[in-house]
Amino acid sequence: MNGIAGKIRPAAIGHAIFTTAIGFVGLAWSDRGLTRLCLPQASREAVERRMFRLEGSIPAGKRPQWVLELIDAIQAYATGEPVDFRRFPVDLRGIDAFSLAVYETARTLAFGEVTTYGELAKRAGHPGLARETGAALGANPVPLVIPCHRILAAGGKIGGFSAPGGAATKERILALEGVRVGPPPSAQASFGF
Repeated sequence: MNGIAGKIRPAAIGHAIFTTAIGFVGLAWSDRGLTRLCLPQASREAVERRMFRLEGSIPAGKRPQWVLELIDAIQAYATGEPVDFRRFPVDLRGIDAFSLAVYETARTLAFGEVTTYGELAKRAGHPGLARETGAALGANPVPLVIPCHRILAAGGKIGGFSAPGGAATKERILALEGVRVGPPPSAQASFGF
């Protein structure tokens, strides 16, 4: 059930909105796998609006076992627990071949492992296409499961992030994995004053 498919945009047959230690998360799925994941927001209503805007009306749907396990995994991840999302199926029918290659390659990154847009492009078989790789990741419909947050700009800079909250959200998610981006804290900050 793992893998990424291509051709037509999958129709979501179910969705769930649930709470985590870092906010409300939403996801939608088809008969083949996850089709959408909305990163944490402060309210259920904000996630519902985002899900509706991105997916349209979605039936509630019976939650398959893998969806229940994914919800548990996301809740654990939100507390900083190491989680491997690679076992969860994704359904990305309708995504172009370049983006699929980028997503499949990004999906090989382990918890706490980061790389740059340029290096990811190279690993995906498209050396020199760092900007295009960034654009593909900006359209990633299932962040966390396809860990676009683990991709940094050249020089270890945070880079962009298309989720609500932008780069600050990316930095908070990376912090859950023990990854610190940016300059080290000042000596005073390290002592808590």
